[in-house]
Amino acid sequence: MVLTIIFGLIGGLGLFLFGMHQVSEGLQKIAGNKIHQILEALSKNPFKGVLAGAVITTILQSSSATSVILIGFANAGLLNLQQAMSIIFGANIGTTSTVQIVSLNLEDYILPIIGIGVAIYLFSRKKVYQYIGFILLGFGLLFLGISIMSQSLNPLRNYPYFIDLLVKVAKNPLLGIFLSALFTAIIQSSGATIAIIISLSLQGLIGLDAAIPFMLGANIGTCATALLASIGSSITGKRIAVGHILCKIVGVVIFYIFLKQFTFLASLTGNTVPRQVANAHTIFNVADTLIQLPFLPKIAKILTLLVPGEEHIIKKGTLYLEKRLINTPSIAMGQVTKELVRMGDISLVMLKNALSALVENSERMIEDIYLKEDILNT
Repeated sequence: MVLTIIFGLIGGLGLFLFGMHQVSEGLQKIAGNKIHQILEALSKNPFKGVLAGAVITTILQSSSATSVILIGFANAGLLNLQQAMSIIFGANIGTTSTVQIVSLNLEDYILPIIGIGVAIYLFSRKKVYQYIGFILLGFGLLFLGISIMSQSLNPLRNYPYFIDLLVKVAKNPLLGIFLSALFTAIIQSSGATIAIIISLSLQGLIGLDAAIPFMLGANIGTCATALLASIGSSITGKRIAVGHILCKIVGVVIFYIFLKQFTFLASLTGNTVPRQVANAHTIFNVADTLIQLPFLPKIAKILTLLVPGEEHIIKKGTLYLEKRLINTPSIAMGQVTKELVRMGDISLVMLKNALSALVENSERMIEDIYLKEDILNT
């Protein structure tokens, strides 16, 4: 019985993660280069930054992926800390879209969704339609994974040690938060953790009282990806990773204080535990953003103290050239010289990174080079 449960859980989780990857890849191909354009257009204002983070994460289907991209932008000097943190808050909201979809009861439509997705992908000539088929196939596999996990967890109803663990979590929410954070950090997907929570609830193994702490823990554990990505990154990249996890912990602490009231509120938002968990996940991230966003300048100051060092930001576009100086050629030419020197400095950094990327086979440095090239082209 134990092996059946383990194999079912591993297989179902694998299908779920692969389905998420398919959906993300299809959406990214449809979006093209719009992810970078959205970041550049909306990141200068905190509220627009939140919107950018939410949109990008909905496309990527992962707040962890968004945070990794932000660290890459920070390494290239394209974002300051406040801009990045506003996008992180938006990413936390955007990632709730996945859980909302997962919580829908679509078990009866799994096979038709997969069949339609495959048919569109195989028989369409236009790339856009193929990507849509790709996305549908991903969603089908995602729901199939949840169904398999749910069925494989059914025997746990008669497993006393597991029931005892759930009882302990219901009585001690901190244990649930810790276990969920640890598990999410290992698999690096809060969506997958919440999918397992939903699978447990579908079998009647877990109620809302135990599900909420698990959901809160998953929100902390998902920050592990950004922490790993920040190793060897710039000062700003490290601050983004630390800020991500600190803001999540602060949010969880606030909601833990009002856990009973929060659980009661979540119970009013749906008729089933999966819907209640998904809605609680959304409420948590939206409320956490509304609470902490006004304190963004202070958060940035705290992170600067925690991770000391100088922030290097490269402005996209010209820094020294101004049209009003055209009428004073001597000054204008001086500014042109400064701009050329600035371009030369950026090119020199790119050359050094290119050599390092070749020797070390570093994808992170390659991405940094492409971002800096975009600045030079501008």
